[in-house]
Amino acid sequence: MDFEQSELIKERHKRLLAVMARQDVPAVLTSNPINIIYATGARNMTVFSLMGPFRFALVLATGQVFLWEFAGCEHLVVDNPVVTDVRPAPGISAIWGESHRTEIAKFAEEIQQVLGGEQRLAVEGFDIPALDSMRAKGLVLEDATGVFSAARLIKQPLEIAVMREAVVRVEAAAASLEAAIAPGASEVEVWSEFHRHLIATEGEYVSTRLFQSGSRTFPYFQEAGVRRMQPGDLVCFDTDALGYLHYAVDFSRTFLCESDAASPKQKALYQLAYDQLHHNAALLGPGVSFEKFARAAWPIPDANRGHGYYCLGHGLGLCGEFPYVPHYFDDVPYEFEGCFEPGMVICIESYIGEETQHEGVKLEDQFLITQDGVERMTNYPFCQAFLD
Repeated sequence: MDFEQSELIKERHKRLLAVMARQDVPAVLTSNPINIIYATGARNMTVFSLMGPFRFALVLATGQVFLWEFAGCEHLVVDNPVVTDVRPAPGISAIWGESHRTEIAKFAEEIQQVLGGEQRLAVEGFDIPALDSMRAKGLVLEDATGVFSAARLIKQPLEIAVMREAVVRVEAAAASLEAAIAPGASEVEVWSEFHRHLIATEGEYVSTRLFQSGSRTFPYFQEAGVRRMQPGDLVCFDTDALGYLHYAVDFSRTFLCESDAASPKQKALYQLAYDQLHHNAALLGPGVSFEKFARAAWPIPDANRGHGYYCLGHGLGLCGEFPYVPHYFDDVPYEFEGCFEPGMVICIESYIGEETQHEGVKLEDQFLITQDGVERMTNYPFCQAFLD
């Protein structure tokens, strides 16, 4: 299924302008490539752009959008439905050498001219010399990150449709990875099958290397490496994939490398993680406060508590997003305010690790908060070898 991207871009643009108006922000300037995609739909060298301020988007409350595109790439935004002015991006990063200081001064003056007398500017993703130069021009700088975070929090109808399509494609890539799990295969060899399928179905990239086996499943957050899998190994996998049209898909599964049966200890670990995931997912709903959710969350057994996941769940959109919902601890004030709202996409996390066993199980699913309930967006099968 393919989508009319221009309508998606216009829908996000309308949402961003509404949030700017609500927060009384006259202009936002960003070098964050993810927020540039959100604001303009202009995708170009996203991973490269994460390494420094190389492309810039300025959105005015009037609706005008100025894009400073990487030099020589201006043609990529021909027919863009919201970009009203495209210019070559100046070399304001120190990697360009001493000339970057002159470019910084010119860029600050250009920003001042575009603002046309407006002094307030919300900004994110710029080095100190660039910020100093903007202030020297009389601009009063505010934080733009909160504006984009608030805009991206609630997914618009076309965003949700694209996210559903992204799930279909990423689940197919996950199936390619699962089929490649075999004794003697290295973690990175199997993990590469996921990348191959993801890219072949118009995916973007994988933002982490969370694929591990055997004793490397404990503690969690070990990156895919050269270890070769053995029969009976637990194999943990977290998609963390930027999929179709740059929308993230985030679910986790734990598999069993070729074996007649999982051990009783492995089944017990898996059952705990399975129970945690499903218990916490059942607590989701529109209007449920983060504190109420956290207080009612599945109680992690003492033996596993020190090795669990750092949060109960998190938002998702063009990447992992607000809110990252923290655990509740007795006698500790819960200071994370807010509630689940319709249009939010939330990933529920579960990891249960056992120190003496030196194994762990990672599970996760992705959910959409609706007006009257919750929709499970990811439906990749759980490994029956642990549940039989």
